[in-house]
Parts: sequence; C-alpha cells; structure tokens
Amino acid sequence: MSIGRRLNRTLEVWRETFTDDGYGGQESTWVRAGEVRGKVDQPSASDRMLAQQAGAEHTHDVFLLPTADVARGDELRGGGQVLDVRFVVEPSSTRYRKAECRLIERQGG
Repeated sequence: MSIGRRLNRTLEVWRETFTDDGYGGQESTWVRAGEVRGKVDQPSASDRMLAQQAGAEHTHDVFLLPTADVARGDELRGGGQVLDVRFVVEPSSTRYRKAECRLIERQGG
C-alpha cells in the first residue's frame, strides 16, 4: 500500500546555508530547497515523553515519501506553520520517512 494518497499537505523545505562574510566569519541565509508532500500529526504522549527524557522537544510528526529530500536542521513551512526538523527516521519498511519536528512559534509583526 502506497502512503502517497495520505500525504495531504504540500510543505516547502527551507535549508540554512552559510557564506563567508569577508571578515573571517559567516552569514546564514535560509534558502527554499523545494517542496514535499507530507502528513502532519501530533506525536503520541509516549513519543513526547521519550523526547523530553532525551532533552528534546517533539511537537509534530511529519510523514513523507521515502525519497523526500528532508534533513535534520531543515524547516518545513506550510499551512501557517513552521516546523523545525529535529531528525528524520526511516522505519524497517521503506514505505515512508518520518521527520520528528518542533513547531516554531514566531512573533507576529
């Protein structure tokens, strides 16, 4: 069974890139790296508890196609949300990938 039909959102993938600033340091810029289809869910209580025990915050799971170009440190943006990708896991079956994310709440302005 394909997961593709369950991926009901289009998310933009944003990746941080660094360039030399000419003074021995670096400047960071967020660059749009593409789009992926995904399904955004809240993790179970036990998943959240495991994350807290490890010192991490885990607010959302994003299910992706196995070929999705998403990596730790990326941001997934869509539907008025910005999700910071904490890490990406692949189950033993290669039907999908799961990105464990933290919702970033930005100040309005």
